[in-house]
Amino acid sequence: MKKILLLVVSHVLVGAVGFAIGIYTLPILIAPPPPSLEELEAHSQQAVYTGEFQRDLEGSDLLHWGEGRVSVGPQSIVLVGKLAPGPDYKLYLSPEFVETGAEFERLKEHMVRVGDVRTFENFLVTVPESVDPARYNTVIVWCESFAQFITAARYR
Repeated sequence: MKKILLLVVSHVLVGAVGFAIGIYTLPILIAPPPPSLEELEAHSQQAVYTGEFQRDLEGSDLLHWGEGRVSVGPQSIVLVGKLAPGPDYKLYLSPEFVETGAEFERLKEHMVRVGDVRTFENFLVTVPESVDPARYNTVIVWCESFAQFITAARYR
């Protein structure tokens, strides 16, 4: 009986670890190639604002972080840097700087979702015509599936 219980517990544990590894690695495996440096440079030159994603934000941790230079323009938002891999990342603009999930949830109704982030080394997200980045001051990467704060940068 004890042996069966030990086998069940060990198999459940291995299954849970495998599932967690799959959630972490699947986005990496299915991510499209990052935009070219030429494309990033062209869009960065049209930017009106810049900011920095930093790893040491209060809500960031070992598995949820971003680092690099963010360029915000009327047609696109560009990151030259890296994000921790994860599923279902969304890019938001906020009227206030936030650096935790609780702050994000509190202000979410005042934010605008710009689009999906599909690459983890550099990204280029098109800004919809209905969005005016000048009305906001912070760009945020948020994991929608797990309601997890990834990173943020004040750009003005």
